[in-house]
Amino acid sequence: MDPIALAAGTALVSAMATDGWQAARDRVVAVWRRARPGQAGTVNEDLAETRAQVLAARGAQEAEIEQTLVTDWQLRLQALMHADPAVADDLRRLLDAELRDNDARLASGTVAMRAEATGSGRVYQAGRDQHITER
Repeated sequence: MDPIALAAGTALVSAMATDGWQAARDRVVAVWRRARPGQAGTVNEDLAETRAQVLAARGAQEAEIEQTLVTDWQLRLQALMHADPAVADDLRRLLDAELRDNDARLASGTVAMRAEATGSGRVYQAGRDQHITER
């Protein structure tokens, strides 16, 4: 699969749970409208349905459901790029302008943490991803 479709599908589904979702959705629908005008309305509805599914999956901590939705949008974007190769440029711009900005907004927040361990207690804190391997 094309790396652009992979990245855009992943970023699109991730953006569905952010404050920047409306702008990202509008840009995705605009890409579809340029490439396949007759499908833009259906894609808009599908995006709304997928967003509801993503929010429900996150609420239920069902990561595999969210990954299935990511794969679905990656395949849709791949098919759109196959039908109209110019879509690749639109998706690159979309990734840069909207979808990746959501990650930057999340990453730029300030996190203040305080912890205290006593005895042989341990404290693990992270502002984002954390991987711990103990032997």
